[in-house]
Amino acid sequence: MTAHSELRLLPWSGPDGKPCYLSTDDDSSHLSRLADSTEATQLGLATDLVTRALEVLNDEKTAPEDLRNLSANLVGALRDTLRVATSRGQRLSTSRPSAPGGDDNPQLPAAAFG
Repeated sequence: MTAHSELRLLPWSGPDGKPCYLSTDDDSSHLSRLADSTEATQLGLATDLVTRALEVLNDEKTAPEDLRNLSANLVGALRDTLRVATSRGQRLSTSRPSAPGGDDNPQLPAAAFG
C-alpha cells in the first residue's frame, strides 16, 4: 500500500463525507487533471464569493437571512480552500528535494554572513 504522505488529497469528499485520496505517479493522469481543474474552480468561486461578501456586508439594508446564506457560502468556500491548501502543502512537502547528505536544514558557512 502507498504511504499516506504519497497520496494526493482530492478536492472532494466521498459519499460518506470522508476525504478521498489519489495514488498515482502521473501528475497528468485524467484524475489528476480533473482534481487540478476542480481546485482551480473552487479557488475562483471563493474569490468571487469574497467580492460578493464585501458588497453584502457594506449594504446596511442586508436582511439577516441573506447574512446567514452568505455565512453558509463562506464556510463552504473556506472548507474547500483549506482542502486545496492542505493537498498542495502535502504535495510540496513530499516533493521537496533533500540537501546533499540528507540534511533538510543545511547550515550556511559563517563566511556567508560577512
